[in-house]
Amino acid sequence: MQEQVQEVLNKLRPFLLRDGGDVELIDVDDEGIVLLRLMGACGNCPSSTITLKAGIERALMAEVPGVREIEQVF
Repeated sequence: MQEQVQEVLNKLRPFLLRDGGDVELIDVDDEGIVLLRLMGACGNCPSSTITLKAGIERALMAEVPGVREIEQVF
């Protein structure tokens, strides 16, 4: 599952980079919880929660079977 998650993040990465940010995959646990770190401009952006939940989480849940939740690591 970790490889599938990374593939989806690689598709989303250009959009984050365009805004001066990036995303790092920390871990995917056995329960389908994905731990991510938003970096650069995304790390301290007031809209980072929206980016994480509305953008990244929605894409991962749609494209990777078994992903249940996204959690941000600081």
